[in-house]
Amino acid sequence: MKKLKQGCDLATCFLCKRCLPEWLPAVNANREHLLYKKGAALFREGDPVTGIYFVYSGTVKVHKKWGEEKELIVRFAAAGDIVGHRGIGSEQYYPITATALEPVSVCFISLDFFNSSLRVNHQLLYELMMFYASELQLSEKQMRNLAHMPVKGRVANALLLLQEKFGTTPAGNIGLSLSRQDLAAYAGTTYETVFRLLTELSGEGIIRHTGRDIQILDAAQLAGFTRATQG
Repeated sequence: MKKLKQGCDLATCFLCKRCLPEWLPAVNANREHLLYKKGAALFREGDPVTGIYFVYSGTVKVHKKWGEEKELIVRFAAAGDIVGHRGIGSEQYYPITATALEPVSVCFISLDFFNSSLRVNHQLLYELMMFYASELQLSEKQMRNLAHMPVKGRVANALLLLQEKFGTTPAGNIGLSLSRQDLAAYAGTTYETVFRLLTELSGEGIIRHTGRDIQILDAAQLAGFTRATQG
C-alpha cells in the first residue's frame, strides 16, 4: 500500500456525491489517498474496523472464507463504490476480505469521521440505508442460489451479473477479466466445474471464451438456465 498526494476529485465517490457541498472541505481534510498493487489486501477478514474505503479507480473483490480452503466472492467493487461498510456494527471487525484485482486507488475515511459524516449529511445516511437494504436482498438471493440453484444456473447467473456491472469491451467481452478460480468463487463452485461448464456453454454457442476473456453470445438462453432452476 502506498499513500498518494492526490486522488479523488471530491465529486465521484459514494461519499462525496452524497455530502452537502459545505461538508466537502472537511472530507478533503480527513481523507487519505491510498494505492494498492494487484493482489494486495485492503483489509482482511477478522481485522478490527479502522475506516471505510471509497474506490476511485480499479476493481476490488470482496470475499470471505467458505470452508477450510475455499472462498466465496460476495461482490465486486469498482470506481464509485464503497468497501468496508460491512464491518460497521457492534462488533466492529471486518467480516470479509477486500483484495485488489488490479492496481486500485481509494480514498480512506476513518470510522470516526465517517460516523460524523452520517450525522451531518442526511442524504448520505438515507442512501447508505438503501444501499444496505439492496445488499441484504442480494446476499439473501445469493445464499438461496447456493442452496437451491444447480451449478450451471449459478455460473450463468455469475456471467450475467458481471456483464451487468462491468459492461462489455469494444471486442464484446465482459468488462472484467476474471481467473477461473475467481469465477468459481463468485458462482460458489470449483475451478474444475467452471472449466467444464464454460467449455459446454461455448460448444452450445451461448458464450465464447479465450483465456480470461468471455463474451456472452446468447444472453436470453443464458438467463434461461437461471429461471429454470430457481423453483
